[in-house]
Amino acid sequence: MITLDPNELKGKEMYKLLSGAIVPRPIAFVTTSSTVNGAVNAAPFSFFNIISSAPPIISLSIGRRKGNTMKDTARNAIKSGELVVHISTENLIEDINETAALLPAARSELELTGLNIVESTKVSVPGILEAKVRFECRLEQHHEIKNDRGDTVTDFLMARVIYVHMDEEVYDPQKGYVFTEALRPVARLAGNDYAELGKVYSLLRPE
Repeated sequence: MITLDPNELKGKEMYKLLSGAIVPRPIAFVTTSSTVNGAVNAAPFSFFNIISSAPPIISLSIGRRKGNTMKDTARNAIKSGELVVHISTENLIEDINETAALLPAARSELELTGLNIVESTKVSVPGILEAKVRFECRLEQHHEIKNDRGDTVTDFLMARVIYVHMDEEVYDPQKGYVFTEALRPVARLAGNDYAELGKVYSLLRPE
């Protein structure tokens, strides 16, 4: 067994360890409205999960750029209080990957893709038309994560889901089931690696 002290690892080494061991991770594809000119900014984030179902709150952890500069998605969501979170799926992942490019805040990353926007119902931020699942959200809380020197390195966003759009092929409204095999989600692994849906099996929980 290899034992490691996080205090003895460089930041990049710890990132590689955590992002390589905590897998697979769902990928949130997020749209926000630019604070510069209202352009639709879009970006993927794999530090993403559920916090609560009642109330429905999801989380996004968005690391800052060098110099502790806030990324466009975090800044936009904090300023407007609105964002749309989409589940990354096989039919979208190549386009989603293109939106990870570093562009000026005034430009929409969607220019690099074949994706189209669709008007939202409850928020002013548009969603992605081709997405099989999209959550219209309002920002619930924002927390700054600081390093040991006191510098803010990550913006942790808690977003309340206020409206949901589901493709008919992935959801049974009568039973409330999401059909994972029809959704075909894509997960993030380490480095440049991704994973598609593999073997699915069930285990009964002990009573």
